[in-house]
Amino acid sequence: MGNPAGMAFFFHHYSTWQGRQGLFLEDLFVRPQLRRKGIGKALMVHLPQIAIAEHCYGMRWEVLDWNTTAIEVYQKLGARFREHWRIMQITGEDLKRLSETEM
Repeated sequence: MGNPAGMAFFFHHYSTWQGRQGLFLEDLFVRPQLRRKGIGKALMVHLPQIAIAEHCYGMRWEVLDWNTTAIEVYQKLGARFREHWRIMQITGEDLKRLSETEM
């Protein structure tokens, strides 16, 4: 069957703000030698089709602030940054320390 040209790894999440599920794009990848051939755009067009068919409120993903090429592509597709929201995470020793907090 050959090697895939790219992939979109996504899952559903529930938004308490929207009162229904959304589609979260965890990773979008196109093989380097096949980039700039419309494969990424084809994946980005197919994902909203899935979201609409599955009655999702919309689609979300993250992009690194230094990845200006990706940001420009996403904005050309109609994506916008969420205002007033910042991503939080806890890892490593901080995660361990929090897990050991006595209540």
